[in-house]
Amino acid sequence: MPNFAANLTMLFTELPFLERFDAAAKADFKAVEFLFPYAFAVEDIQQRLGANRLKLVLHNLPAGDWDAGERGIACLPDRVQEFRDGVATAIRYAKGLGVGQLNCLAGKAPAGVASDMLRQTFVSNLRYAAAELGAVGLRLLIEPINTYDIPGFYLNRTQQALEILDEVDADNAYLQYDIYHAQRMEGELGATLQKHLDRIGHIQLADNPGRNEPGTGEINYAWLFKHLDCIGYAGWIGCEYKPATTTTDGLGWRERLA
Repeated sequence: MPNFAANLTMLFTELPFLERFDAAAKADFKAVEFLFPYAFAVEDIQQRLGANRLKLVLHNLPAGDWDAGERGIACLPDRVQEFRDGVATAIRYAKGLGVGQLNCLAGKAPAGVASDMLRQTFVSNLRYAAAELGAVGLRLLIEPINTYDIPGFYLNRTQQALEILDEVDADNAYLQYDIYHAQRMEGELGATLQKHLDRIGHIQLADNPGRNEPGTGEINYAWLFKHLDCIGYAGWIGCEYKPATTTTDGLGWRERLA
């Protein structure tokens, strides 16, 4: 059976953030993930993880001004120093919270910047981040995101991500494969997961359309979960979906499909 981690940015959102850890444990999740910890003290998150015996499996590097619509800064040539400062901050949190991998959001391609400059900046930033994370035993992930939900997002397909990882050439850099984003951009979920399993460091899920819980859309999750078991995926699967009603009312998919 797959190992599911509750994404606390998306689930239990009726509760203040720190209370979502309690709700996740009560709902029988053994692990959690979220976008960003930086608005909270390391000690406060540590306390919630420990009190609920939860493992933190993922959070992101700082990604610019999220509330203003930024979705990462790693491809932006004029934000390199900010990116590097964010790597240092993320490492400090990761060490305090016991997480072993951090995701880097590429960001939206700005108008007027040549594509080769965007790629050069992204690759250079990833090399820097991979080296800094590797020095303290952490993995770096990059995540393709569909351009329907986030128009202009620079990194949006699996093959593009793998080619960039080849160029970065770091043994601690991996693909974060989000099933929902991949379904929207390219499909071929089962074949892609099997072909590139050794390069996938983390998986996330949601159904399509709607980005709701598994079983509400077109993706055959009962088959896909069995497939992941068969091909030997042993990592966590982050539940990064928008509950169709409430998180708790919708959790029956785990028993029905997995």
